[in-house]
Amino acid sequence: MIKEPYRLMINGGVLSPGELKYICEAAEGLGLDAISFGSRQDIIFPEEIDATKFSQFDKIKFVQPKKDKVENIASSYVSAEILTSTSWLTSDRYLYVLEQFKHNPKLRINVIDPKQRLVPLFTGNVNFIASDHEDYWYLYLRLPGWKKTQMYPALIYSWDMDKIELAIESILQEEPETIETVFDLVSDAVDTNNRTVDKPLEVPFYPFPYYEGMNRIGTDRYWLGLYWRNNRYDLKFLKAMCDLCSENKIGKISITPWKSFIVKGIPQNSKLQWEKFLGKYGINVRHSMLEMNWHLPVNDKEALNLKKYLVTNFDQNDISTYGLTFGITNHDSDTYNFTSIVIEKNRQPEAIGDFRIRDTYNLLYAKNFDPNTNEYIMHVQDVDMVELPGLLMELSQLYFEELGTEREEEKSLESNKEVFEEEVYQCIECLTIYNESYGDITQDIAPGITFDNLPETYECSLCEAPKSSFEKKVLLKQN
Repeated sequence: MIKEPYRLMINGGVLSPGELKYICEAAEGLGLDAISFGSRQDIIFPEEIDATKFSQFDKIKFVQPKKDKVENIASSYVSAEILTSTSWLTSDRYLYVLEQFKHNPKLRINVIDPKQRLVPLFTGNVNFIASDHEDYWYLYLRLPGWKKTQMYPALIYSWDMDKIELAIESILQEEPETIETVFDLVSDAVDTNNRTVDKPLEVPFYPFPYYEGMNRIGTDRYWLGLYWRNNRYDLKFLKAMCDLCSENKIGKISITPWKSFIVKGIPQNSKLQWEKFLGKYGINVRHSMLEMNWHLPVNDKEALNLKKYLVTNFDQNDISTYGLTFGITNHDSDTYNFTSIVIEKNRQPEAIGDFRIRDTYNLLYAKNFDPNTNEYIMHVQDVDMVELPGLLMELSQLYFEELGTEREEEKSLESNKEVFEEEVYQCIECLTIYNESYGDITQDIAPGITFDNLPETYECSLCEAPKSSFEKKVLLKQN
């Protein structure tokens, strides 16, 4: 049994060059020569360290998540400016939102833009997903013991996120089983500025992005993605890189869930300086997508060897995996899957005598090969390792055959739907919509209540304008 490594919680996966340099110096003081990154965008000390020396480094807190009941906040800040994004969710807005979380969360929190693909949406217990309304978020919960993710029946205001998450933590002792119970308990506990949900969350599909190397932002800046296949980042290199960031007035470094990191805002006139720096340390920034689209358990040499075996087979057979992601997991893992294809190692039966039992695996793939569907399909069960390359190539071929066809089928279905008119009412002050299909849970208005049947005391859930401030609008919808 591998002892749980110590970690540092990195709020949103974002830290300054000065903070990272201090962490590297602390790691050196503890006898390490490298650090690793975790799938929750945290920092991992990959080897056993002496806990009696922690007091020497009072600026950081060392934790073991399972033992200390502390989780990291993950965010898609790393994708801001460099990938497709929600227009109002800028880098600065992420930082303001993340700054409000002052406590040590007991639940996994995600703060995510649904229009990017680098950071998964639903891997937290508490998932804040940006809506089209500025400073409002969908909230999807999958609390401990829940088998499915459920949508909270209201949009959450940016500056309420911390207190709502704290309220959710405080009601866990009630063991709520439904999202309605959670909503009622949270509403009783805290005052909020919720907004009614007026349309379902839409998550566009994009192929998985390539996130390594030097890439342009706008006309005069670059971003640099760095990935090391063994997830052991040399401390001397990291410290020198932090100094270079400071010299170039780069304020933030971002960790990805793929055991890599990104530096944004490299000035154009410093690009050559950075390229020489990478060359001096012999840094490879030309890994193939075959290498980079994998998620492995931390410090699992067997998983790393299995990945090498499978990638080698893909490479030898000239197989493309563009847009796909792969994960290796164990039967007893408590993390949520977030890759297109999952290779799950089964529990071994007890051996009898000297009889050697070989490992077997299950292969699962996400519906439409999109992990954001939160739905996985079993492809095969209990297969030997030597069968995996052929089966994965089979799945990769299926992915390319289906790529786009699902969307075309959806478009065809959409075009065949009957068009009808739907009446809604819109606040003339802030443009909030009241749709009877959704009701207004923020004011205990159940779905199905027409606007005419609302009490005369009804107010806009956002700006508190009176009922008389709403105007009828007609929307064209398909059925």
